[in-house]
Amino acid sequence: MSARPFSRLRLAAGALAIALLSTALAGCSVDGRETIRFTFSKREAIDFMTEVVAKYNASQDKVRVQIDTSGVDVVSASFVRGNPPDIMLANYNFEVARFVQRCALSDLSGTRAAASLRDDLQPLMDQYGSCSGRVSALPYSVMAASVIYNKQIFDEQGIQVPKTWDELLAACDRLKGAGITPFYATFKDDWTAGQGWYDYSLGGSVDVVDFFDGLNAEGADVGPDSAVSFQKDFARPISRMEKLVKDYVNPDAASRGYGDGNLAFAQGKAAMYLQGPWAFSEIAKTAPDLELGTFPLPMTDDPSQLAVRVNMDLAAMIPDGSRHKAAARDFLEYLYQPERIKAYNDSQLGFTPTKGAAAPDDPRVAGMTEYYDEGRIYQGPSVLVPKTIPVFNYAQAIVLGEDPKSILKTMDADWARIAFRAPVVKSDASASAASPETEESGE
Repeated sequence: MSARPFSRLRLAAGALAIALLSTALAGCSVDGRETIRFTFSKREAIDFMTEVVAKYNASQDKVRVQIDTSGVDVVSASFVRGNPPDIMLANYNFEVARFVQRCALSDLSGTRAAASLRDDLQPLMDQYGSCSGRVSALPYSVMAASVIYNKQIFDEQGIQVPKTWDELLAACDRLKGAGITPFYATFKDDWTAGQGWYDYSLGGSVDVVDFFDGLNAEGADVGPDSAVSFQKDFARPISRMEKLVKDYVNPDAASRGYGDGNLAFAQGKAAMYLQGPWAFSEIAKTAPDLELGTFPLPMTDDPSQLAVRVNMDLAAMIPDGSRHKAAARDFLEYLYQPERIKAYNDSQLGFTPTKGAAAPDDPRVAGMTEYYDEGRIYQGPSVLVPKTIPVFNYAQAIVLGEDPKSILKTMDADWARIAFRAPVVKSDASASAASPETEESGE
């Protein structure tokens, strides 16, 4: 009896010693290298990035990178526990940008990687928030999206790629007259209404950066009488979107989802499709030789306003809480070597964010190259609002026939309510009041 408590104590002491030893050895690999944890969130590119990590590890004998693909939820939890990854490549959105807003990421402004980037992308990064005095995240891959069109159908009908609203309507009328559905729509899935129809319509006629800057300035005063509002600025493009939906989509759009759309478009059941390049591989499963192209949706009669929707598909970040910042920076510079970042983006049909980088040579995205190179790009309005404003649901409701005036009024009220409740950040983390996302993020 008396020996058992001592045995338990010895076991506990041994376990504690092992735990302390493990902690002491954290960051050291079996061959003595400094080990860093690298989180990567793009699942379809894991094989590519795993190979990059292997080549880096083989290229030198001081740092060993361990890739972690467990996802953003696990990463968020690691910040809370005080054990964040040493370097991250993640989709840049409000979920990840919370780390920027709270100054939880180190300043990368002095890196060669930062110096290599295009200047016109920084305003798009800043739309998600910033930490005063720091460059907290660097774009790694830019995904551009616009109208996908069937080149064979356009050629057979003698249709040129439209560059104005009137030309778009004329093309739709010609297609419809020939018994061809102009647009294949998949409104069963709300995100397709938001990402494509809503975003392309608004981005084709509204200066998205200026609009959201104006919304942030108005804060809780957003409404019908404010300088900018959803009701005032979005009314005209939404009405034009309604016309396209009413007159030129497949009659069963309400019951068709993303998978249905990929199959139908591959089968030639429509001339145009409002999807991003991620749909190409799905379409190719049915029609690998189908000739496809892309062009920005024209929503005005001024061709100079044509632009393509982009999102920062990946951004690089080094947490401030990393105990291996120097090693993480070494790997960061490796990732941004010109041939490496270009090879990654070519593999994903993404656009490389560095100065002078060539666009992907895939003809399916060639129609967007001119606009990306000239900086005629915008981030989708659907992703620039807090998640507590259900934009995809609202967009779906509009395309299914709900009154847009009522919905846009509700969006103004949603924005004002969240802005009113958002606290002002008092630390050096903020150059201004917190964005609406900050208050609703749960932290």
